[in-house]
Amino acid sequence: MEGEREQMSSPNFEAISGQLSQLLGVRVAPRPSARVGGGDINEAWRWPTDAGSIFVKLSVPAHLTMFEAEQAGLEELAAAQAVRVPRPLAVGIFGDAAYLALEWIDFGVARHDSEAQLGEQLAWQHRVLAREFGWTRDNTIGSTPQINTPHAHWPTFFREQRLRFQLDLAARNGHGGALQLRGARLLELMDAFFTSYQPVPSLLHGDLWGGNWNIDAAGRPVIFDPAAYYGDRETDIAMTRLFGGFGNRFYTAYHSTWPLDQAAGTRRTLYNLYHVLNHFNLFGGGYLAQAEDMIARLLAELGA
Repeated sequence: MEGEREQMSSPNFEAISGQLSQLLGVRVAPRPSARVGGGDINEAWRWPTDAGSIFVKLSVPAHLTMFEAEQAGLEELAAAQAVRVPRPLAVGIFGDAAYLALEWIDFGVARHDSEAQLGEQLAWQHRVLAREFGWTRDNTIGSTPQINTPHAHWPTFFREQRLRFQLDLAARNGHGGALQLRGARLLELMDAFFTSYQPVPSLLHGDLWGGNWNIDAAGRPVIFDPAAYYGDRETDIAMTRLFGGFGNRFYTAYHSTWPLDQAAGTRRTLYNLYHVLNHFNLFGGGYLAQAEDMIARLLAELGA
């Protein structure tokens, strides 16, 4: 999910189109044809070319590294040859705007088997494994930095580079009290959730909520806006249940292709705590109470 958009001055569309024309080897129209909604960090546009439309994100120059990481994440997911993702075309910066150009995908209407396809294909994507948890580069979860320094031990990786990072960010934003005290206690004890479970480093989408997938014109699933890294596949599945948008056919097909550990449900709240803390750091509001309630429930499960 995305965060608040930084103010961007009016982009020089003609100059950006000229640079895109050179990079893509096809004439790009001087201006985009339509604004595309859905994101809060960046502007998004449908931009005509002589070879058809492309999808272009524009943002402040400081977001170039975020766009570069998104491009790399899409390339990593595409290499899995599992779930379709938009093909990255170009990334760069011109004047006061960073840009990311992607393949334009016309979305269609879901068929009866579209969700089942997504479940099966996601399970095959998760079978793409790495030697360690993390990734070759950091990226972002929304607009929050996501640290992916590789580590051989998953509970340590998730504790330090996911939960502790978010708790430290909340502390820097002035939020102490019960969140920090009980959060620190959870970090001390959370290895107990992994006493009989050893996940493998699976290729994750990383931000798999209902707004980050759709159906192409042929009825095939498409995932986009990744926060990719290699981690426990349960984290992707847990997030699908956090905000909804996935039906029974999805879960049945996933489990039929690669069943989850029988105790996966006991770790769902732990994994979704990362995203709720991130939402609190991005948006504030009721996410604080939700995070504190999740921590309380996890500590109760641990008898603390």
